[in-house]
Amino acid sequence: MKVGIVVPYSWSFWGGVLEHADHQTRALRELGVDAKLILGNDPPGRLTKLLHPKEGRHTPPPEYVIPVGRSVIVPANASLPNIVLSPSALVRVKRVLEQEQFDVVHVHEPLAPVLSVFTLLIAECPAVATSHAAGERLGWYPLGKAMWGLAAQRIDYRIAVSEAARRAAEPYLGGPFEVIPNGIVLPDRFEAGNRDGNVVFIGRNERRKGLHVLLRAWPTVAEQTDARLRVVGADPLSVRWLARREGFSLERVDLLGGLYEDELTREVQQASVLAAPALGGESFGMVLTRAFATATPAVASDIEGYAAVATEDSAVLVPLGESEPLARELVALLQDEPRRRRLGEGARKVAERYSWDPIARRLLAIYEELTTEGVRERAAA
Repeated sequence: MKVGIVVPYSWSFWGGVLEHADHQTRALRELGVDAKLILGNDPPGRLTKLLHPKEGRHTPPPEYVIPVGRSVIVPANASLPNIVLSPSALVRVKRVLEQEQFDVVHVHEPLAPVLSVFTLLIAECPAVATSHAAGERLGWYPLGKAMWGLAAQRIDYRIAVSEAARRAAEPYLGGPFEVIPNGIVLPDRFEAGNRDGNVVFIGRNERRKGLHVLLRAWPTVAEQTDARLRVVGADPLSVRWLARREGFSLERVDLLGGLYEDELTREVQQASVLAAPALGGESFGMVLTRAFATATPAVASDIEGYAAVATEDSAVLVPLGESEPLARELVALLQDEPRRRRLGEGARKVAERYSWDPIARRLLAIYEELTTEGVRERAAA
């Protein structure tokens, strides 16, 4: 079976949806599926630096990735995703679909411009769509329904990564939906102990990620422990600007910028605790499950996307946007190694529920069901 997985973003700038789609592609390929990932790519050079001031990853993508064009930064859903908008990319997508002759296409964020929408409109095979976004202010859904709502009618199977994502998507895409969570790659070996005593934060420097809340809490943590704060994913220059503007101290704060996947895994495996102070807009606690996979517990804000993943045996939830409870719980966990280890062991058990293997097998079953003769005829009509 051949499956084309379409993401409207750029391979060069890592994010949760892209990580999900990349791991989905790899998990399907391990099951014998000829899966290809279709998305943007921004190779290194002067033009990329001009269009994208933040750091990215600019090594060549793997052989299962089919890049179709450059991306630009577009504000959306309280974030700054790197979206492919060029008309030439549409020509390339059309050519890829004609050459590859996929049995199924699987698009992510189906109403986000332009790759996902265009694929739905022109694909002559069954189409699956996964919705990731959640929240009350989602610009793509109303805009997409108004401008290219016909694309939603081309979806043969609808998936959401959480109940929150389903609620956000259903008014615009119709239903029914199946909730299939984000998967996680589980390291074969894990050890809840032998950690470096540090706190790790993973996320872009966007207000909804709550880095400003953590930086406000950090002086208390630094005063009462020997921990360092390791900030991953946020552009270092933007964090320095934030600290200067808000008067935050960056003492014992390491700004690591973007890390490649293996480097990120090593960083999380070494950390004692993950701090996840997001303010909302997280449809699924993917950053939590990533830490949980390495037996790293979390202190996280009590929002729906995190509460749906975290348990009292794997994480501590704190009030939204409040720095004092965040600092207090980080200090308490760092100073109580036996409890921290117990939470780490519980975290790994939670992560095992989200292993990619059963998720990929469920997706394959959906694809096989859709490729019956009747669905093929309906999709091509």
